[in-house]
Amino acid sequence: RRERQRFVDKNGRCNVQHGNLGGETSRYLSDLFTTLVDLKWRWNLLIFLLTYTVAWLVMASMWWGIAYLRGDLHRAHDDAYSPCVANVYNFPSAFLFFIETEATIGYGHRYITERCPEGIVLFLFQSLLGSIVDAFLIGCMFIKMSQPKKRAETLMFSRAAVVSQRDGKLCLMFRVGNLRNSHMVSAQIRCKLIKSRQTPEGEFLPLDQCELDVGFGTGADQLFLVSPLTICHEINSKSPFFCLSQRSLRSEQFEIVVILEGIVETTGMTCQARTSYTEDEVLWGHRFLPVMSLEDGFFRVDYSQFHATFEVPTPPYSVKE
Repeated sequence: RRERQRFVDKNGRCNVQHGNLGGETSRYLSDLFTTLVDLKWRWNLLIFLLTYTVAWLVMASMWWGIAYLRGDLHRAHDDAYSPCVANVYNFPSAFLFFIETEATIGYGHRYITERCPEGIVLFLFQSLLGSIVDAFLIGCMFIKMSQPKKRAETLMFSRAAVVSQRDGKLCLMFRVGNLRNSHMVSAQIRCKLIKSRQTPEGEFLPLDQCELDVGFGTGADQLFLVSPLTICHEINSKSPFFCLSQRSLRSEQFEIVVILEGIVETTGMTCQARTSYTEDEVLWGHRFLPVMSLEDGFFRVDYSQFHATFEVPTPPYSVKE
């Protein structure tokens, strides 16, 4: 069967685009900091460079304008004359003075004299504006670099889900793993079934979300993720798959969205990893191969078998049947 459109990709990206916002786009500007953090890196770097470049050119032009209006440019080499900024002859020298002041380099060749009140006011304005721009842009870049999105790439999900019996009960199972030695603190897993349905009143719900129980009542959804774990959803009378059989699975159309959340041990930030399974990726009558083995004083995980499954005898009937 050809691959259909997913609601959530295997890598966790949600295939949802917001359009025709109209006047609601102003909400993005009201939360400008979050908008900048959510942008892609190339746009962040472009805004970072343009903001500093424009700010530097504007402030340097203001220093050059003060020197021009006072006539300092024409009398800069007159030792008996006290200019606003010493040794500012043209725009490049005014630009260098601004950079030295902004970066607190202080070479000592160019400096403000006490006979320039407008220069003192501009210096105070430059200091305040520079602090605000630095705090905003550098803070934005720091938050973006410290986001735990890359940590989610070291959390693995099996490529397929399986349906087989466990403890005499028919179960839907998939596998999760953590590639790093650092732990995910308070790791919790949730599952959503995305499926279209029609209500008794005739309303059509194209992407209806239904919760899949993966151990809320027993605490099995709270994971100690130091080794690969098999997450199990028991198919019973309360499950949306109560009427699902091996034969009906071929004609069904649904998507199972898996959400794994936890706190990164090294940074203390919340991380979320997502994936999904369509009906084509649910294998009836399969079980995952073991990946744990006991070595000399430790347990070894063989990730080459992480996605591997093998067939087991499983009744082709639904739980209802």
